[in-house]
Amino acid sequence: MAAGRMVAVFGAYGRTGRFVVAELGARGFVPVLSGRDEARLRDLGASRPDLPVRPATADDAAALDRALAGADAVINCAGPFAATSPPVLEAALRAGIPYLDVTAEVEVTRTLFDQFDDRARAAGVAAIPAMAFYGGLGDLLVTAAMGDWAAADEAHIAFGLDSWHPTAGTRNTLAAIVESSGGRRACYSGGQLEFRDGDQPVQKWEFPEPLGVRTVIGEFNLADAVTVPSHLAIPTVCGYLTVEAATDVTSPDTPPPAPVDEHGRSAQTFVVDVAVRSAGTERRASARGQDAYAVTAPLVVEAVQRVLAGQGATPGVASAGARFDGAFLRSLSAHLALDLP
Repeated sequence: MAAGRMVAVFGAYGRTGRFVVAELGARGFVPVLSGRDEARLRDLGASRPDLPVRPATADDAAALDRALAGADAVINCAGPFAATSPPVLEAALRAGIPYLDVTAEVEVTRTLFDQFDDRARAAGVAAIPAMAFYGGLGDLLVTAAMGDWAAADEAHIAFGLDSWHPTAGTRNTLAAIVESSGGRRACYSGGQLEFRDGDQPVQKWEFPEPLGVRTVIGEFNLADAVTVPSHLAIPTVCGYLTVEAATDVTSPDTPPPAPVDEHGRSAQTFVVDVAVRSAGTERRASARGQDAYAVTAPLVVEAVQRVLAGQGATPGVASAGARFDGAFLRSLSAHLALDLP
Protein backbone atom coordinates (compact mmCIF):
# COMPACT_ATOMS: atom_id res chain seq x y z
CA MET A 1 0.00 0.00 0.00
CA ALA A 2 1.31 3.48 -0.90
CA ALA A 3 -0.82 5.41 1.60
CA GLY A 4 1.42 7.37 3.93
CA ARG A 5 4.68 5.78 2.81
CA MET A 6 7.48 8.31 2.51
CA VAL A 7 9.69 8.57 -0.58
CA ALA A 8 12.57 11.03 -0.56
CA VAL A 9 13.02 12.96 -3.82
CA PHE A 10 16.50 14.41 -4.19
CA GLY A 11 16.33 17.29 -6.65
CA ALA A 12 12.61 17.72 -6.00
CA TYR A 13 12.48 21.29 -7.34
CA GLY A 14 13.73 20.53 -10.87
CA ARG A 15 11.36 19.96 -13.76
CA THR A 16 11.54 16.17 -13.57
CA GLY A 17 11.58 16.27 -9.77
CA ARG A 18 8.35 18.27 -9.69
CA PHE A 19 6.65 15.74 -11.98
CA VAL A 20 7.89 12.94 -9.70
CA VAL A 21 6.60 14.71 -6.57
CA ALA A 22 3.18 15.16 -8.19
CA GLU A 23 3.04 11.52 -9.32
CA LEU A 24 4.01 10.25 -5.88
CA GLY A 25 1.29 12.36 -4.29
CA ALA A 26 -1.30 11.17 -6.80
CA ARG A 27 -0.54 7.58 -5.79
CA GLY A 28 -0.82 8.22 -2.06
CA PHE A 29 2.88 8.48 -1.19
CA VAL A 30 4.29 11.28 0.95
CA PRO A 31 7.17 12.89 -0.98
CA VAL A 32 10.07 14.16 1.12
CA LEU A 33 11.43 17.25 -0.63
CA SER A 34 15.21 17.32 -0.73
CA GLY A 35 18.01 18.80 -2.81
CA ARG A 36 21.09 21.00 -2.95
CA ASP A 37 19.52 24.40 -3.66
CA GLU A 38 17.92 25.38 -0.36
CA ALA A 39 16.23 28.51 -1.76
CA ARG A 40 14.50 26.60 -4.57
CA LEU A 41 13.61 23.84 -2.14
CA ARG A 42 12.00 26.29 0.27
CA ASP A 43 10.03 27.85 -2.59
CA LEU A 44 8.69 24.44 -3.53
CA GLY A 45 7.95 23.65 0.10
CA ALA A 46 5.98 26.88 0.45
CA SER A 47 3.60 25.62 -2.23
CA ARG A 48 3.35 22.25 -0.45
CA PRO A 49 3.37 23.01 3.29
CA ASP A 50 2.06 19.52 4.00
CA LEU A 51 5.35 17.92 2.85
CA PRO A 52 8.65 17.54 4.73
CA VAL A 53 11.49 19.74 3.42
CA ARG A 54 15.03 18.47 4.05
CA PRO A 55 17.89 20.30 2.31
CA ALA A 56 21.05 18.30 1.67
CA THR A 57 24.12 18.44 -0.50
CA ALA A 58 25.64 15.41 -2.14
CA ASP A 59 28.95 15.90 -0.33
CA ASP A 60 27.37 16.00 3.14
CA ALA A 61 26.72 12.43 4.25
CA ALA A 62 25.09 13.48 7.52
CA ALA A 63 22.64 15.78 5.70
CA LEU A 64 21.79 13.01 3.24
CA ASP A 65 21.15 10.65 6.15
CA ARG A 66 18.79 13.20 7.68
CA ALA A 67 17.03 13.64 4.32
CA LEU A 68 16.42 9.89 4.05
CA ALA A 69 15.50 9.31 7.71
CA GLY A 70 12.21 7.42 7.91
CA ALA A 71 11.83 7.21 4.12
CA ASP A 72 10.85 3.94 2.49
CA ALA A 73 12.77 4.69 -0.74
CA VAL A 74 14.69 7.46 -2.46
CA ILE A 75 14.46 8.79 -6.03
CA ASN A 76 17.43 10.83 -7.24
CA CYS A 77 16.38 13.45 -9.81
CA ALA A 78 19.41 15.75 -9.40
CA GLY A 79 21.86 15.96 -12.26
CA PRO A 80 24.60 15.99 -13.30
CA PHE A 81 24.38 12.53 -11.78
CA ALA A 82 28.12 11.92 -11.70
CA ALA A 83 28.10 14.17 -8.64
CA THR A 84 24.93 12.86 -6.99
CA SER A 85 24.24 9.22 -7.82
CA PRO A 86 27.14 7.59 -5.91
CA PRO A 87 26.66 9.56 -2.66
CA VAL A 88 22.86 9.30 -2.69
CA LEU A 89 23.11 5.56 -3.32
CA GLU A 90 25.64 5.38 -0.46
CA ALA A 91 23.05 7.03 1.77
CA ALA A 92 20.38 4.58 0.61
CA LEU A 93 22.66 1.68 1.51
CA ARG A 94 23.17 3.14 4.99
CA ALA A 95 19.41 3.60 5.36
CA GLY A 96 18.64 0.16 3.92
CA ILE A 97 16.08 1.49 1.43
CA PRO A 98 15.59 1.11 -2.35
CA TYR A 99 17.41 3.59 -4.59
CA LEU A 100 16.25 4.77 -8.01
CA ASP A 101 17.53 7.54 -10.24
CA VAL A 102 16.66 9.09 -13.60
CA THR A 103 20.15 9.53 -15.01
CA ALA A 104 20.82 9.24 -18.73
CA GLU A 105 24.60 9.34 -18.23
CA VAL A 106 26.43 6.29 -19.57
CA GLU A 107 29.45 6.48 -17.27
CA VAL A 108 27.35 7.03 -14.16
CA THR A 109 25.11 4.08 -14.97
CA ARG A 110 28.12 1.87 -15.60
CA THR A 111 29.71 2.99 -12.33
CA LEU A 112 26.63 2.03 -10.33
CA PHE A 113 26.52 -1.41 -11.93
CA ASP A 114 30.26 -2.05 -11.59
CA GLN A 115 30.96 -0.55 -8.17
CA PHE A 116 27.74 -0.90 -6.20
CA ASP A 117 26.12 -4.21 -7.17
CA ASP A 118 27.95 -6.35 -4.60
CA ARG A 119 27.51 -3.72 -1.91
CA ALA A 120 23.79 -3.36 -2.60
CA ARG A 121 23.38 -7.13 -2.43
CA ALA A 122 25.22 -7.24 0.89
CA ALA A 123 23.04 -4.43 2.25
CA GLY A 124 19.82 -6.05 0.98
CA VAL A 125 19.02 -2.95 -1.10
CA ALA A 126 17.45 -2.88 -4.57
CA ALA A 127 18.92 -0.18 -6.83
CA ILE A 128 17.58 0.79 -10.25
CA PRO A 129 19.64 3.37 -12.14
CA ALA A 130 18.34 5.18 -15.25
CA MET A 131 14.68 4.46 -14.46
CA ALA A 132 13.63 7.13 -16.93
CA PHE A 133 12.87 8.02 -20.54
CA TYR A 134 16.50 7.39 -21.49
CA GLY A 135 17.58 4.06 -20.06
CA GLY A 136 14.48 2.54 -18.48
CA LEU A 137 11.95 2.96 -21.28
CA GLY A 138 14.25 1.74 -24.04
CA ASP A 139 15.35 -1.19 -21.89
CA LEU A 140 11.76 -2.21 -21.19
CA LEU A 141 10.84 -1.98 -24.90
CA VAL A 142 13.86 -4.03 -25.98
CA THR A 143 13.02 -6.64 -23.34
CA ALA A 144 9.42 -6.79 -24.59
CA ALA A 145 10.56 -7.11 -28.21
CA MET A 146 12.96 -9.93 -27.31
CA GLY A 147 10.09 -11.99 -25.95
CA ASP A 148 11.17 -15.63 -25.80
CA TRP A 149 14.49 -15.09 -27.58
CA ALA A 150 17.43 -16.05 -25.39
CA ALA A 151 19.76 -13.88 -27.48
CA ALA A 152 19.75 -11.53 -30.43
CA ASP A 153 22.30 -10.06 -32.82
CA GLU A 154 21.52 -6.38 -32.32
CA ALA A 155 19.06 -3.94 -30.79
CA HIS A 156 18.19 -0.54 -32.28
CA ILE A 157 16.53 2.14 -30.14
CA ALA A 158 15.30 5.19 -32.06
CA PHE A 159 14.17 8.25 -30.11
CA GLY A 160 11.73 10.17 -32.25
CA LEU A 161 11.31 13.57 -30.61
CA ASP A 162 9.65 16.31 -32.63
CA SER A 163 11.60 18.83 -30.48
CA TRP A 164 13.82 18.94 -27.42
CA HIS A 165 13.64 22.10 -25.34
CA PRO A 166 16.23 21.37 -22.64
CA THR A 167 16.04 22.41 -19.02
CA ALA A 168 19.00 24.08 -17.33
CA GLY A 169 19.68 20.74 -15.64
CA THR A 170 19.84 18.97 -19.00
CA ARG A 171 22.27 21.56 -20.32
CA ASN A 172 24.48 21.13 -17.26
CA THR A 173 24.36 17.35 -17.58
CA LEU A 174 25.22 17.41 -21.28
CA ALA A 175 28.16 19.72 -20.56
CA ALA A 176 29.37 17.32 -17.87
CA ILE A 177 29.07 14.36 -20.26
CA VAL A 178 31.08 16.16 -22.94
CA GLU A 179 33.76 17.14 -20.43
CA SER A 180 34.10 13.66 -18.91
CA SER A 181 34.14 11.88 -22.29
CA GLY A 182 36.42 14.35 -24.03
CA GLY A 183 33.71 14.94 -26.60
CA ARG A 184 33.54 11.28 -27.59
CA ARG A 185 30.27 9.35 -27.84
CA ALA A 186 29.48 6.02 -26.24
CA CYS A 187 28.72 2.96 -28.39
CA TYR A 188 28.01 -0.64 -27.43
CA SER A 189 29.42 -2.88 -30.13
CA GLY A 190 30.90 -6.38 -30.20
CA GLY A 191 29.85 -6.90 -26.60
CA GLN A 192 31.87 -3.93 -25.35
CA LEU A 193 31.26 -0.33 -24.43
CA GLU A 194 33.55 1.93 -26.43
CA PHE A 195 33.90 5.63 -27.15
CA ARG A 196 34.21 7.07 -30.65
CA ASP A 197 35.33 10.29 -32.26
CA GLY A 198 34.36 11.81 -35.59
CA ASP A 199 31.08 12.70 -37.24
CA GLN A 200 27.99 10.77 -36.27
CA PRO A 201 26.30 8.81 -39.06
CA VAL A 202 23.01 10.13 -40.43
CA GLN A 203 20.21 8.02 -41.89
CA LYS A 204 16.43 7.71 -42.25
CA TRP A 205 14.22 5.93 -39.72
CA GLU A 206 10.58 5.06 -40.28
CA PHE A 207 8.81 5.77 -37.01
CA PRO A 208 5.22 4.80 -36.26
CA GLU A 209 2.75 7.66 -36.52
CA PRO A 210 2.57 10.51 -35.75
CA LEU A 211 6.22 10.99 -36.74
CA GLY A 212 6.65 8.82 -39.83
CA VAL A 213 9.96 8.89 -41.74
CA ARG A 214 12.53 11.15 -40.09
CA THR A 215 16.22 11.84 -40.43
CA VAL A 216 18.13 10.60 -37.40
CA ILE A 217 21.68 10.76 -36.14
CA GLY A 218 23.19 7.39 -35.28
CA GLU A 219 25.42 6.32 -32.42
CA PHE A 220 23.23 8.28 -30.02
CA ASN A 221 23.62 6.13 -26.94
CA LEU A 222 22.84 7.22 -23.43
CA ALA A 223 22.13 4.95 -20.44
CA ASP A 224 20.52 2.35 -22.74
CA ALA A 225 24.03 1.31 -23.81
CA VAL A 226 24.49 0.00 -20.26
CA THR A 227 21.00 -1.04 -19.14
CA VAL A 228 20.16 -3.25 -22.14
CA PRO A 229 23.34 -5.38 -22.25
CA SER A 230 23.40 -5.61 -18.45
CA HIS A 231 20.84 -8.43 -18.68
CA LEU A 232 20.20 -9.27 -22.35
CA ALA A 233 22.53 -11.27 -24.61
CA ILE A 234 22.76 -8.64 -27.35
CA PRO A 235 26.31 -7.76 -28.48
CA THR A 236 25.35 -4.56 -30.33
CA VAL A 237 23.03 -1.79 -29.10
CA CYS A 238 22.51 1.18 -31.43
CA GLY A 239 20.76 4.41 -30.52
CA TYR A 240 19.32 7.13 -32.76
CA LEU A 241 17.86 10.61 -32.25
CA THR A 242 15.83 12.74 -34.64
CA VAL A 243 17.82 15.59 -36.15
CA GLU A 244 15.22 18.14 -35.00
CA ALA A 245 15.76 17.15 -31.37
CA ALA A 246 19.55 17.04 -31.72
CA THR A 247 19.55 20.54 -33.21
CA ASP A 248 17.31 21.87 -30.43
CA VAL A 249 19.26 20.43 -27.52
CA THR A 250 22.65 21.62 -28.80
CA SER A 251 21.54 25.14 -29.69
CA PRO A 252 22.15 27.78 -26.99
CA ASP A 253 19.09 29.68 -28.24
CA THR A 254 16.53 26.92 -27.65
CA PRO A 255 14.19 28.00 -24.82
CA PRO A 256 13.31 25.69 -21.91
CA PRO A 257 10.12 23.61 -22.13
CA ALA A 258 6.87 25.55 -21.69
CA PRO A 259 3.76 24.00 -20.12
CA VAL A 260 0.70 23.69 -22.34
CA ASP A 261 -1.72 21.65 -20.22
CA GLU A 262 -3.01 21.33 -16.67
CA HIS A 263 -0.32 18.76 -15.86
CA GLY A 264 2.51 21.11 -16.79
CA ARG A 265 3.57 19.07 -19.81
CA SER A 266 5.13 20.68 -22.87
CA ALA A 267 3.78 20.22 -26.39
CA GLN A 268 6.64 17.87 -27.29
CA THR A 269 5.56 14.53 -28.74
CA PHE A 270 7.78 11.47 -28.86
CA VAL A 271 7.93 7.96 -30.24
CA VAL A 272 10.48 5.47 -28.95
CA ASP A 273 10.77 2.76 -31.58
CA VAL A 274 12.76 -0.43 -30.99
CA ALA A 275 13.90 -3.08 -33.46
CA VAL A 276 15.59 -6.28 -32.24
CA ARG A 277 17.18 -8.47 -34.91
CA SER A 278 18.36 -12.06 -34.86
CA ALA A 279 19.39 -14.26 -37.79
CA GLY A 280 17.48 -12.14 -40.30
CA THR A 281 14.30 -11.90 -38.20
CA GLU A 282 13.15 -8.60 -36.71
CA ARG A 283 10.85 -7.87 -33.79
CA ARG A 284 9.52 -4.37 -33.03
CA ALA A 285 8.08 -2.52 -30.05
CA SER A 286 7.24 1.14 -29.62
CA ALA A 287 5.81 3.69 -27.20
CA ARG A 288 4.54 7.18 -27.91
CA GLY A 289 3.46 10.01 -25.68
CA GLN A 290 3.86 13.65 -24.68
CA ASP A 291 6.83 15.30 -22.94
CA ALA A 292 9.85 13.09 -22.30
CA TYR A 293 10.51 14.83 -18.97
CA ALA A 294 6.98 14.28 -17.75
CA VAL A 295 6.76 10.59 -18.70
CA THR A 296 9.80 9.84 -16.56
CA ALA A 297 7.63 10.41 -13.46
CA PRO A 298 5.16 7.54 -13.98
CA LEU A 299 8.05 5.29 -15.06
CA VAL A 300 10.08 5.80 -11.90
CA VAL A 301 7.12 6.01 -9.51
CA GLU A 302 5.60 2.82 -10.90
CA ALA A 303 8.96 1.18 -10.26
CA VAL A 304 9.04 2.48 -6.67
CA GLN A 305 5.53 1.25 -6.03
CA ARG A 306 6.30 -2.22 -7.36
CA VAL A 307 9.61 -2.55 -5.50
CA LEU A 308 8.00 -1.52 -2.21
CA ALA A 309 5.30 -4.12 -2.87
CA GLY A 310 8.00 -6.76 -3.28
CA GLN A 311 8.10 -7.02 -7.09
CA GLY A 312 11.53 -6.57 -8.62
CA ALA A 313 12.94 -5.98 -5.16
CA THR A 314 15.87 -8.41 -5.37
CA PRO A 315 18.92 -6.78 -3.75
CA GLY A 316 21.61 -5.47 -6.07
CA VAL A 317 21.88 -3.09 -9.01
CA ALA A 318 19.66 -4.06 -11.95
CA SER A 319 17.89 -2.33 -14.81
CA ALA A 320 14.16 -1.91 -15.36
CA GLY A 321 13.99 -4.69 -17.94
CA ALA A 322 15.77 -7.11 -15.61
CA ARG A 323 13.37 -6.42 -12.75
CA PHE A 324 9.95 -6.08 -14.37
CA ASP A 325 7.86 -8.02 -16.87
CA GLY A 326 5.67 -6.85 -19.77
CA ALA A 327 2.85 -5.90 -17.41
CA PHE A 328 4.94 -2.95 -16.25
CA LEU A 329 4.63 -1.03 -19.51
CA ARG A 330 0.98 -1.94 -19.94
CA SER A 331 0.23 -0.49 -16.50
CA LEU A 332 1.30 2.91 -17.88
CA SER A 333 -1.37 3.04 -20.58
CA ALA A 334 -2.61 6.39 -19.23
CA HIS A 335 0.78 7.88 -20.12
CA LEU A 336 2.04 5.82 -23.06
CA ALA A 337 0.43 4.45 -26.21
CA LEU A 338 2.11 1.10 -26.77
CA ASP A 339 2.65 -1.26 -29.66
CA LEU A 340 4.11 -4.42 -28.16
CA PRO A 341 4.60 -7.89 -29.63
